[in-house]
Amino acid sequence: MTDGRHISEEDLALYAMQSLDSVESDAVRLHLPECVQCRQELAAVRGELALVAAGVDQHAVTEDMRHRFVDRITAAPSAGPAAPAPVTPISRERRAPSLAWIPWAAMAALLILCAGFGVKIYFLSQQLDSEDAVLRRQERLIQRQNAETMRARAVLDVLTAPNALRVTLTAGKTPPAPSARAVYLPSRSALILQASNMQPLPASKTYELWVIPAMGAPIPAGIFRPDASGSGSVVLPWIPQGVQAKAFGITIENAGGATTPTLPIILSGSAAAAGE
Repeated sequence: MTDGRHISEEDLALYAMQSLDSVESDAVRLHLPECVQCRQELAAVRGELALVAAGVDQHAVTEDMRHRFVDRITAAPSAGPAAPAPVTPISRERRAPSLAWIPWAAMAALLILCAGFGVKIYFLSQQLDSEDAVLRRQERLIQRQNAETMRARAVLDVLTAPNALRVTLTAGKTPPAPSARAVYLPSRSALILQASNMQPLPASKTYELWVIPAMGAPIPAGIFRPDASGSGSVVLPWIPQGVQAKAFGITIENAGGATTPTLPIILSGSAAAAGE
């Protein structure tokens, strides 16, 4: 290919794109140090290739791409049998650079561009898949939070509704606890007791009310027996004048009553607590 002649511009373009086989590449590599004109043309080819490649992202050309590129060039249709590339005798005149290699360079740049786009499309697809998964998780989280917010709002609406029914539930078979309410006027020694839910007593027993003074022993203040509904009362019993009551109590005594209370005291209440 050299043999004292210049290297064709097509071979220089293929050499610049590293598309010659090893024998041809060695021949060009040995010729270049001896030929200033071929070195200048190679530099011009490389500069134009650099301009073409500057418009695309740089990616390494795979071995498979290089073979396909060479095969495409080899398979290009021609008018007759393939002939060796024409060469010209060594001349001191500078030849005008030919642009015949430009379609090959454009094809190489296109292959590089397509490969780069393929890589970019793959990674963009992976990135979109990842972002889509994140968006789906965020959407599920927002839906769950919205459901919890709606449930909390419904609970609040029920609890604060002015027309809502409010019912206290108790065990149906639990009997109501006995209770009594005493009203005492010390200045008149007047006492009224109203008891409810009292347990029935045998005929030999009775309930007795006691006034427990601030000083001294308990004072009996009347007996009573509850009716069928458990209600009973003591109204204006005799009590010594001017007794200051500290508390009141009810005990179960024998029929007719007693002068001292029999323990236990089943109901009691503090007069001091009532005055507070």
